[in-house]
Order: sequence, then structure tokens, then C-alpha cells
Amino acid sequence: MPPIRALLIANRGEIAVRLIRACREADVRAIAVYSDADAGALHARLADRAVRLGPAAPAASYLNVERLLAAAREAGVDAVHPGYGFLSENANFAAAVRAAGLIFVGPSAEAMRLMGSKTEARARMQAAGVPVVPGFQPQLGDTPPPEAWAAAAAALGYPVLVKAAGGGGGRGMRVVASPADLAAALDSARRESAGAFGDPAVFLEKYLPRARHIEFQVFGDDHGHVIQLGERECSVQRRHQKVIEEAPSPLLEAHPGLRAAMGQAAVAAAQAVGYTNAGTVEFIVDPDTLAFYFLEMNTRLQVEHPVTEAVTGLDLVQLQLRVAAGEALPVTQADLAARGHALECRLYAEDPAHDFLPDAGPLLACAFPSAPGVRIDAGYATGDVVSPHYDALLAKLIVHAPDRAAALARAEAALAATTILGVTTNLAFLRALLLHPEFVAGTATTRLIAEHFADWQPPAPPPLAFLAAALADHLGLVGLSVAAAPAPAADRNPWALADGFRIGGR
Repeated sequence: MPPIRALLIANRGEIAVRLIRACREADVRAIAVYSDADAGALHARLADRAVRLGPAAPAASYLNVERLLAAAREAGVDAVHPGYGFLSENANFAAAVRAAGLIFVGPSAEAMRLMGSKTEARARMQAAGVPVVPGFQPQLGDTPPPEAWAAAAAALGYPVLVKAAGGGGGRGMRVVASPADLAAALDSARRESAGAFGDPAVFLEKYLPRARHIEFQVFGDDHGHVIQLGERECSVQRRHQKVIEEAPSPLLEAHPGLRAAMGQAAVAAAQAVGYTNAGTVEFIVDPDTLAFYFLEMNTRLQVEHPVTEAVTGLDLVQLQLRVAAGEALPVTQADLAARGHALECRLYAEDPAHDFLPDAGPLLACAFPSAPGVRIDAGYATGDVVSPHYDALLAKLIVHAPDRAAALARAEAALAATTILGVTTNLAFLRALLLHPEFVAGTATTRLIAEHFADWQPPAPPPLAFLAAALADHLGLVGLSVAAAPAPAADRNPWALADGFRIGGR
């Protein structure tokens, strides 16, 4: 198979920018697509070419398979990369891309279908000897009566988790604390699952309220090789959405035997479905018993892939492109060893003090630090507009350091040096998370935010007089009068300057 020379990036925002950067390094032409809401977006500006898809609504643009294929034909590309989100785990899209004679940078449609169904994935993992969370899963086409669900939940023991069979990302998922709440949770989860994934099917799992969420990056090629590139811990979550990720896991650092067992299970999971390209096998771990269970497999590049890149020194997107072009993996399991510690913080346009309500609007200022060990994967720049039509992720701040303590300090300093003006963000919330004693100790579970940040409020802003003085100092307005030097007590007061300043002047 010839190498990829032109790549259509079927996505937007931060991941599209990340893929464009990879194309530059691989001498591949990057073709972006955009909706009307993204006509002037950063990814459209940076690409070698940008093709319009349609109106802002995702169904008319980034989810429009026919329009994406037309854009690929128009631009004359060899391959399509789906990024993450949108159509990245849509088996029909993967099949349509290949049917059009193009390379799909990802796994086969068959593997995506198998792992896209949570119930089918559970059955496959059980057959492969990979431990799964105890649960109740109806047979395909079966509709158990309410009493069957109640009996199953009672047998599992409350709390239980209702989960969508056909999707993830926290949608169609409900925690049920008591029998009285089960029927309503089932109805609610079915409605949300039908709307989000076109499939109302749900199943039950035993809920582990204080679990650790640990995932393994896997990679397979068309030559029969499957390896795992180590773990990432993603226990800090809100509404089952990851907020901070790190590698290696503090828990597995203390239990290397558990790491080895989970890594073997991750490879077995990928081999069970003939997996190729990049994927992630996710587990939950009971920190008391150290029992681990298969949660799901994400058949795409993950948002948090940069932390794996930081500790392995590998570029996962470059590996994706090479494997998609038919090459064998250039590394073996024996070649891999983690170095140092990496953290990723997801910076969102949202208000943590008001139930993480998303925000939108123009970015009046967007400035990130440039420092050793700090990487910024951003989808926006100053002057861009955050659209209400799409995910509110603005950027990912990734740090790498020799050890975890140094990585924590570097991450906090990098967040402190970040400026976002124009929309409400979770910047202060991320700094608070990094400084929380449980996170610092490496013992945080998936309950950290729910238990310790339910009533969190951002720090009060500085007094206006302080801001005025700081701005005056920054603009060089202090001491500009040549007529008479101000008295020492007033030399930091912009209003004490007799410099002829007029509103509207320079």
C-alpha cells in the first residue's frame, strides 16, 4: 500500500489542529472541513486546504457522511482520519470510507461494531478471559419485564449502574441507589440512549462508587502484532467525563504486578476482535481489593493520548498513519518503557460553579505559557468564537517532568500562566483539583469531584483598584510625568499622574 500523501480530517477544534501538526511533520497534505459556524476557525486557517461542509448543525456538517465523502473526492485525498467524537466510532462511516476506495485511519468496521455495542463487548471479553463487571444483560431482542430488572438489581446489590448498550461518554448512564429509583432510571436512560445513539437498549452493572479508572493504550497492525503502550489514570471525572489524566497511574506504580495483569488483559481484549490501529481498553479497579474489570474499548484515538506520547516518546498519530498505510508497527513490547510522569488538564468553556454549564462567545484573549515540559494542544486563538453547537473543549494543557511531584508543580504553574478572557472557563477549577490533598497523594477516585467540589466557587477577583494599578504598571503609565515626579505614596496611582492623558488618545 502506498504511503498517505493527503489526509482529510473529518473533525474540528483541538483534535483537527493536532492532526494538521502531524501532517506537517509527515509531509502529508492536511485537508480540513468546516461548518458555517467554523468558517474562520483555527483548524480551517491552518490546513493546506479547507472544504465547506454545510450549516452549523452537526447533522448537516460534521455528521454528514455523504458530504464528508464528497469533500474527500473534491480534495483528492488518500485517507480520512475521524479524530475523536462525531463519526470517529461509527462503523458505517468507516465502511463507507473504505468502500469509496480510501484509507480509514482507524480499526476495521467489524471491530468497531463489536466493541461499539457494550453488551457484545462484554460477551467477547468474557469469552477471552478478560474480567468484566458483574451485571445483567438481556439477550438481543429480549425485553425483560420490570420484575426481572428488579430481581437482577437486587442480586447485584445496590447501588447499580444503568448503561446504554450502544454508546458511551456518560450518555444513557444512571446510578441507581435504591429499588425505588430503578424504574425511572431505566426509562430515562433508554430515552437518552435512543436520542444519542439511535438505540434504546440498556443493561445493568454493579456500581463501584469509589473506583479507580485506568485505561491502557493498545495498538495493532495488519501483520498480527498487538502491543500495549502503558496505562493512563483517568479517575478525576465529572458526570463520567474525564477532567485530568496522567501516566503512569499512581495506583499501579505501587502495584507493578497489577499493572502487568491489566496490560496482558488489554492485549487479550484487542486480540479478541482482531484489532488494528490505535485503541484504548478501559478498566475500573477496586482500590481496596485491587480487583479490576473491563469497562469498554474506545475504537479511536483518545483525547488524552498526549500523556502516553510524553512518557513513551512516541507520536501516536504518526503511528496511526503508518499502520493505516499497511506498515508494521516499528516498535515491539520489549522496546517500550515509561519515562517520567505526564499530566493532561482539559480546559473547557464552562462554569464549574453552576453545574458545568457550557459557555460560548468570542475569545477576547487566549494566551498559553511556553515553557520546558509544557505542551498546549489548542483549538482556538485570540479572536476566535466558541460556538454553542459543539463540544466546549478549548485546549489541553499537557506537562511532562521527571517525577509526579515535579509534574504537579509544572501543571499548576502552567495553568497559573494561562489567560482566557471572553468566556467562563474551568481554569481555576483545574488548579483547585491539582492542589486537593487526595489528588496530590495519588489516592483520588472517581468520586473526588462529587464528594469534595459539589459547592465549589471560584476565588474572588482582585479589587478594581488593584487591577487598575497593575494595568497602569503594565502599560508603562507610572512615572511618565516630566513636570514633577509624584510623591512616593502616589507613584503607583495612575490617577495621580499629571501627564495630560485624555480618553480616546493613544
